[in-house]
Amino acid sequence: MSSEQQERRDLDEKARRGETVVPGGTGGKSLNAQERLAEGRSRGGQTRREQLGTEGYQEMGRKGGLSTTEESGEERAQREGISIDESKFRT
Repeated sequence: MSSEQQERRDLDEKARRGETVVPGGTGGKSLNAQERLAEGRSRGGQTRREQLGTEGYQEMGRKGGLSTTEESGEERAQREGISIDESKFRT
């Protein structure tokens, strides 16, 4: 067995114990499942960027980054006087 095969087997075992072994693979119960989840999430982000345009996608990220468990990003931006240019959200 090659070292690569052994490494994949070890990662799969860790994933089956509930550890996240692939960035973006949270929730996958095997190495393969985590790889597919991460790929799908990446592809979803790319699609959203294409829909909104790069500037809109970045602006959406700013807005989302302001959100807390108590209030949305939009509410916090209004409260703190931070401008979010939603005209950049190309649909």
